Amino acid sequence: MDTMARTVRTLLASLVKAALMSEDRASALWREEAAQAQARLRAEPEAAAALTLDGLWSLAVREAEAPDLREAEGRVSFGLPAACPFTRAALTDPHFDVDAAVERIRKSAATG
Repeated sequence: MDTMARTVRTLLASLVKAALMSEDRASALWREEAAQAQARLRAEPEAAAALTLDGLWSLAVREAEAPDLREAEGRVSFGLPAACPFTRAALTDPHFDVDAAVERIRKSAATG
């Protein structure tokens, strides 16, 4: 996996983790990681042009579902969409709102 693919995967996984955390402090840490990854992506948007977002989304969701994170999670049950809920343009937008993205993921997940 190349550097930009890892950056996008980190961004998506961090957004999912922030959405799933039941503790606000933990969610804030994942939001910060997402913001840093989005800044790296925003600096080189053309490098993300050939990436398959749905594949990276699947990898990110699997990472967020890791057994070592299950105890801290609790906001929603797993039922995230199969397709990435964000477009490439949205992820590279200079006005990308991490908080709004986290809320979008929370709303798209099946609640328990």
